[in-house]
Amino acid sequence: MPSPASDKATKKKFFWIFALSSAVYFTQGFEGLPSQGLFYYLKETLHFSAEKIMFLSSVTISAWLVKPLIGYVIDRFFSKRIWIFIALSLDIALVLFLGLRSLPLYLLIAMLVFNSTNAAFRDVAVDGIMCVEGKKYNATGKIQSIQWISISLSGLLTGIGGGYIAEKWGYQAAFLCLIPAYILVGVAAYFYKEEERQRTSSTLFADLKQLFTHQKILIVGLFIFLYKFSPSFGTPLFFIQRDAFKWGKVWIGVLSTLGTLFTVAGALLYYKFSQRINIKKWLFWSVFLGALTSLSYLYYTPQTAVAYDIVYSLVGMFIFLMVMDFMARSTIKGLEATSFALLCSISNLALVSSNLSGAFLLPVIGLKWLIVISSLTSFLCLPLINKIGDTRYSA
Repeated sequence: MPSPASDKATKKKFFWIFALSSAVYFTQGFEGLPSQGLFYYLKETLHFSAEKIMFLSSVTISAWLVKPLIGYVIDRFFSKRIWIFIALSLDIALVLFLGLRSLPLYLLIAMLVFNSTNAAFRDVAVDGIMCVEGKKYNATGKIQSIQWISISLSGLLTGIGGGYIAEKWGYQAAFLCLIPAYILVGVAAYFYKEEERQRTSSTLFADLKQLFTHQKILIVGLFIFLYKFSPSFGTPLFFIQRDAFKWGKVWIGVLSTLGTLFTVAGALLYYKFSQRINIKKWLFWSVFLGALTSLSYLYYTPQTAVAYDIVYSLVGMFIFLMVMDFMARSTIKGLEATSFALLCSISNLALVSSNLSGAFLLPVIGLKWLIVISSLTSFLCLPLINKIGDTRYSA
């Protein structure tokens, strides 16, 4: 039985784990504050086309495509806490530069790329902390619930505040508003005490061999891809909302906000039940739930659209966190940031594949058959359920 002193120390440490995780994810969402101002600057001041703005937006987030490499750097050099401090220091310098100086376009884009890279380092580092500490204390699900509640709430503030700042002062003021958020992360990182870990003297080749020959990681990665993949039909539904339902932008925005509130409710539920559920069993039944959810869109009316958005936001966040928890529990000891980032990249690849396949199939087979096929592809991952092994916490 732990002594009262050790129990108190564990609670204190856990408080700062939660504080750091929530602060990093809140800031990650809050960094969208300048996005509206930047959009209006590119569109209305520089008169850029939609295609050019989309291209520039893709360039600025390019660092997120190499998250496994970032994870490897974080796992092998310094500590995760030190990398957060490094990223924060560069962030503050960058937003001061962006906020106080009018920059030529090429330099503005370069600064945005660097800022996005720092965000990727912070994200991967705190996810590594989540995996290490979460597996140690059987709390990966709880930590991730806190993370996603924080990013959802910051998204609400960003949506409201970003438009106001863009209209009154422009994107430069929005960058300066990010500084308090960076300081908040720095305070949480200062008080979080990361334990010294035994570092092996393995080479890059040896680490890569361990990562890509690790049977559980390979099976989990394939399972995640098949679990997440199904031809997407979300964009056609948005067209129906605008063209058939005649919904206005304000109502769509209100519905989106309402959906966000229910995602927070879903995250709170997962926080409460994450340590009690059998993830393997729940993953199995969630496949059938996902298939039925897709089929439900065959009956899409203004009334069901609202009901779907509310109910599926709650259930969807619960299932999303369950999958993220499963991924965190499956990470390799000593390469937590690397292996978790790799599994996240596989998940993102599945989502990109879903969008591309949906875009290809829609004009060929139409929306109704696209929904049916999307539902059927939900079952592709089922043969791997029994191969993913034990989903309980492992070292």
